[in-house]
Amino acid sequence: MSATIAVFRRELASYFATPVAYVFIVIFLLLAGMLTFYLGGLYERGQADLQPFFLLHPVLYLFLVPAVSMRLWAEERRTGTIELLLTLPVTQWQAVLGKFLAAWAFVALALALTFPVWLTINYLGSPDNGVIAASYVGSALMAGAFLAVGGCLSAATRSQVIAFILSVVVCFGLLFTGYPVVLDFVRSWLPALLVDAVAQISFLTHFQAIAKGVLELRDLVFFVLVIAAWLYATVLVIAMKKAD
Repeated sequence: MSATIAVFRRELASYFATPVAYVFIVIFLLLAGMLTFYLGGLYERGQADLQPFFLLHPVLYLFLVPAVSMRLWAEERRTGTIELLLTLPVTQWQAVLGKFLAAWAFVALALALTFPVWLTINYLGSPDNGVIAASYVGSALMAGAFLAVGGCLSAATRSQVIAFILSVVVCFGLLFTGYPVVLDFVRSWLPALLVDAVAQISFLTHFQAIAKGVLELRDLVFFVLVIAAWLYATVLVIAMKKAD
């Protein structure tokens, strides 16, 4: 555990060693605010809730989270520091987990800094804060799933650009399989059982369920299993690259 914490601290500190982290946070907050108040029409809805705010998080994460995850391993491989990291008294699992948790903490910090939106909606009305809290939990879990996918794909290439593109494409597929237009399309030529299966592998399906204010075990377990599976895949990719 101490090795994981050491990797976590090293990685998290590296985010704030350059202006990139601050630029990311500013862009995230600006986009979240603009999409919520302008595209989401928070004021025009006349309802005291943050539904427009969380509704747009999947699309926001689709591009911003891969921008964070693309450097997790691709940069280490490009500069050759991955060999140095893996020669230290740190197992591959500890290195993968430490890097992932640091990236997750960084994204969670950016998400936490959106609290003025929560304060604003409480000032304007009397929202159900339990639903909002559950939505924040769901948003953080979805961000973790995006990061786990992106980290695995980052480990498979030396190029951050390629890692970013692959992450966006894969996450796009895992996200939009839950959109009604996709389900309506597959429903015309797939049996209902398979349509339900397609919907259940979508990040969107489980995030929307949590965003309704109901923290069901199946939705929490889904994100935990997705994260664990992609972290395990990352370990396998690193092991294969190390053997080459």
